[in-house]
Amino acid sequence: MPEYDVIVVGAGNAALAAAVSAREQGAGRVVVLEKAPPELRGGNTHYSGGLFRFAFDQAEDLRPLVPNAERSIPGFMTGVQPYPKALFHADLMRVTEGRTDPELAEILIGRSYDTIRWVVDQGVVMEPAVSLSGIKVGKTIKWSPGAVIRARHEGVGLSRMWFEAKQRRGIEVRYATSALRLTQDGRGHVTGVVVRQPGGVAELTAKAVVLGCGGFEANTAWRARYLGRPWDHAKVRGTRYNTGDGLRMALDVGALPYGQWTGCHSTPIDADAPPYGDRKLTDKTNRLSYPFGVLVNTRGRRFFDEGEDFQLYTYAKLGGIILNQPGGVAWQIFDQKVTQYLEGRYKTGKPVTADTLKDLVEALALDQRTCLETLEKYNDAVEAGHFDPTIHDGLTTPSLELPKSNWAQALDTPPFVAYPVTGGITFTFGGVKINDRAQVLDTSWQPIPGLYACGEMVGGLFHVNYPGGTGLMSGAVFGRLAGANAAGA
Repeated sequence: MPEYDVIVVGAGNAALAAAVSAREQGAGRVVVLEKAPPELRGGNTHYSGGLFRFAFDQAEDLRPLVPNAERSIPGFMTGVQPYPKALFHADLMRVTEGRTDPELAEILIGRSYDTIRWVVDQGVVMEPAVSLSGIKVGKTIKWSPGAVIRARHEGVGLSRMWFEAKQRRGIEVRYATSALRLTQDGRGHVTGVVVRQPGGVAELTAKAVVLGCGGFEANTAWRARYLGRPWDHAKVRGTRYNTGDGLRMALDVGALPYGQWTGCHSTPIDADAPPYGDRKLTDKTNRLSYPFGVLVNTRGRRFFDEGEDFQLYTYAKLGGIILNQPGGVAWQIFDQKVTQYLEGRYKTGKPVTADTLKDLVEALALDQRTCLETLEKYNDAVEAGHFDPTIHDGLTTPSLELPKSNWAQALDTPPFVAYPVTGGITFTFGGVKINDRAQVLDTSWQPIPGLYACGEMVGGLFHVNYPGGTGLMSGAVFGRLAGANAAGA
């Protein structure tokens, strides 16, 4: 008889959702394998902003999730726009250039609201995502569509609350336990996992295995192989333990590679951020207010339309664009008209400050003459209009070879500030193919019996780019699905 009903590999949002779901659906013996020691547990979830993107038809749909929101934020509902499934789908299609897998997208979007309700039912407390997507206009905070709610205390809180939910369900966790390979019987049914744990190598048996252990973003060699240069030099925003173990094990038993293996979620972060995620800083090295300023590389030139879209629709690709600039570094430049709109995470950085643009540029490690010319041309190209950070305001610089499409204002109000940024990798887009039961498919497009996947392991959803908050939502949706079906295997 197998030792467990379900083995879950990984201990982040998706994996713990799977474990709780499996237990809820009748699996009596569930174990979670966490590669990290207890003090470093939780995968990338710990380092996240805790944001969940989900579809809802009216602001009142948020009340069950954040019943006390209007006590802390008077008029909270007033600033919330509905985010119907069609808009979620349009956003996902737009940012992925139409390449998202239609079946996976339908599952993700269609089950997003019901799943976030389920997550709350498991004891995960939510709150308005003020510092991530709220902008105060007058007395009202306006929210980026679909990106309104996050876990209380962000990723740190989300991870802690999932572990508390796991504890209430009586689910075992084995720490410092690395998954080495999957075992199968003569029929090809996955029967367990060979692990390396304190004390040696052992085989754990189960009726089903759920792989929820992330992508390969912390594997330098795989980044070089699949993403190419200069990704082997990228800083890792999250855990150092996501080295592709689940992907390797799945591929070894014939799983079908799927999705964009040359793509990843990458974020503009403080150029001085540590090489791996900092447990205390978590995502506070992010620098996502670039739509309100000007972005230049070390050659002193603009290279990206800062106002192409709201930051939650462009940031996940911009990190890679910055990393591919000379030296992998750029500068975000702002004046005092917009510093009130800079998200709070900028306070963790040390900007260069000056009373004139000339003095600012002379303090930066870049081609100063070209940079000053770039900023002067930008200022001259700005057209008259009303700046509104809550909408696509159409303030542009059409005469420039690379126009800024929205939120273009002249840099003319001192003091001026500049923040050095680089590209940090969050997770990789390449994964394995799953079906609508979260079963892993083999290269004959048939389910591998007893094997399920969720979270960053799932390939096909994201290509090129990513709408902010979709990763945690995907992890919860497919984690819940994988766990439930694994329980019935």
